[in-house]
Amino acid sequence: MDVLVLIGRILFCVLFLNSAVGHLTKTKAMAGYAGSRGVPAPAAAVLGSGCLLLAGGLMVAFGVWADLGALLLVVFLLPTAFLMHAFWKETAEQSKTMEMVGFLKDLSLAGAGLMLFAFFSYAGHDLGLTLTGPLFHIS
Repeated sequence: MDVLVLIGRILFCVLFLNSAVGHLTKTKAMAGYAGSRGVPAPAAAVLGSGCLLLAGGLMVAFGVWADLGALLLVVFLLPTAFLMHAFWKETAEQSKTMEMVGFLKDLSLAGAGLMLFAFFSYAGHDLGLTLTGPLFHIS
């Protein structure tokens, strides 16, 4: 089971780590887009969210306080769903559909992140192939 959890952690984090690289290397372009969606202080938001993605993704993938890492990803995903994928504001059908897909993807990943948080917090040190145990303990 330990190997399956490790593979799952790595696969789960590929998206977040790839996004982190984009946030941190294409900040100006991403800030322009974030600003067009109404995100306040878009450059700072893009850099901050890139750091959040990088930290959370690495923590989950390597098993370093993976419970906290999962929460960091949820902290990124929930606001992003509402700020960046407000499909209800779109008038063009194709745009509305694409934004709804992004919105639902972010909500689904946030749900998975919350489940991972609970899983890591509950399993504690019984879960192998991590570098540290959980920061939080759910019993």
